Parts: sequence; structure tokens; C-alpha cells
Amino acid sequence: MRTVVRFAALLALSIASVPVCASSHDNSLPTQEALDALEARANQAQPRDQCFLYAELVHQMTELSIHQYSAGDVGKATGMLKQIQRIAQKIHFTISGNDKRLKNAQLLLSRTAFRLNEMLHASSYEDRPIVEQTLAQVTQIQNATMMEVFQK
Repeated sequence: MRTVVRFAALLALSIASVPVCASSHDNSLPTQEALDALEARANQAQPRDQCFLYAELVHQMTELSIHQYSAGDVGKATGMLKQIQRIAQKIHFTISGNDKRLKNAQLLLSRTAFRLNEMLHASSYEDRPIVEQTLAQVTQIQNATMMEVFQK
């Protein structure tokens, strides 16, 4: 009996230590053309698809902004953060109870808020206000989507 318990504990520990990877996201950075195409697709999508597409756009823009900031291109990163704020407002207007992938959008926004928090801690004192504003707005939208998910 002890060996079965030890084996089960070892199996559970080994499974828990395997890194979890998101299968839908790869590590390549989007180009500005890809972001523009995604935004156009989101603008023309059915209302029930828009929330997720805008969340995907915000996530990709955040990843690109973090890369730009770490590469030393603070001006482009700041411009991208302002665009993220603009898209986040669109997400707020498109949240509805009949969204097709609302839970996926909420998870994506949660991951985006986490990445923006990492960016905040890595940013310089002068750059923090724009990152804080963007993080606050994304967190607010993430909370709104979570509330909508729980109301279903």
C-alpha cells in the first residue's frame, strides 16, 4: 500500500511540475500589418465575436510593446500603449452576455494585465504613468468581462 501511495505522490508531483504552455499562442511577435489586419477583422466582426478579437489584439499589442520597450524603443512602446488604451475602450463597449468566447477573452485579458504588470516593474520612473494607466484600464476591462462570465 505504501508503494502505491508513494507512486501516486510521485506521479502527481511530476505532472504538476511540467510547464503549461498555451497552445494557441506562439512566441513570435506580430508585425504592425498583422495588428492592423486583426483590428480591421475585429471592427467588421459580428458583435458576439468582437470582444474576443479585441482582447486578442490588445494581447498582441502588449507583447509587441514590451518587446519594443526592452529593445530601447520607448517612443514606439509608448505609442503602442496609447493604442492599447484606445482598443480597451472598444472592448468595454462590446462586452455582452451573448459573446461567443467571453471566457477566453477574460483569460487573455488576465494574461495581458499580468504582462503589463511585469512591464511596469521593469519600466523606468519616467515611463511608469503610461504603463500604470494602461494596466488600470486593462484590469478594469478584465474585471468587467469576469463579472459578465459569472453572470451567465
